[in-house]
Amino acid sequence: MNRHIKKISNYAMIGGMSVLVIASITGCGEDSSTQQQPSEKPAIQKEGATVTIEEKPVGTFKIIDEVPSVNSRVILRDENGTERILSQAEIDKLVKEEEAKVDAGTSDLTKKPDEVKESGGLGLAGTLMASMAAGMLGAALMNKLSNNQNYQQNRRSSYASPSTYSRSKSSFAKARANNMAIKNGQKSSGFGKRPATRPASSTRTSGFGKSRSSGFGG
Repeated sequence: MNRHIKKISNYAMIGGMSVLVIASITGCGEDSSTQQQPSEKPAIQKEGATVTIEEKPVGTFKIIDEVPSVNSRVILRDENGTERILSQAEIDKLVKEEEAKVDAGTSDLTKKPDEVKESGGLGLAGTLMASMAAGMLGAALMNKLSNNQNYQQNRRSSYASPSTYSRSKSSFAKARANNMAIKNGQKSSGFGKRPATRPASSTRTSGFGKSRSSGFGG
């Protein structure tokens, strides 16, 4: 009787040790897989623009600053230096009114640059649609203006100075180049794809029990 009890005790001890060994191996495997987690992919910057438009003097508007941003917003600065952010309702109203003028052929955006200059320049809506945020805020209207030569020239004159225009153009070019580099990096990383591989040769059995070799070498 004691002999049987001793054997059972030995089996229990061996079983308990086996469980500990398995648990240790499993734990090591989990630590290894945790350490090999892939790093987060860089985020692609959403194309937006923060535009600051200055009214100086009253009724005369110029773009004085423009930078890439995740969300598009328009900051209006009056001649006293007070700034406020235009609401989406205000922006929608300006875009709608300017689109009606474009359709009627009365928009300053499509007039000859000399004529626009003589009249005091673009209004607030026209200046807004000349900015880098125009495509995000009034896509339908931008489609109508994209091939208009007068619009392209009036757009340049809507900036406070040539350097302001160049600075804006450069900052957006860099942002797009950065996004393109990230996209290309993600495409070439091969996530979700397995490279196609073909063995140099393979052996297969014919129906007559003989084996024959097939591969690139014929």
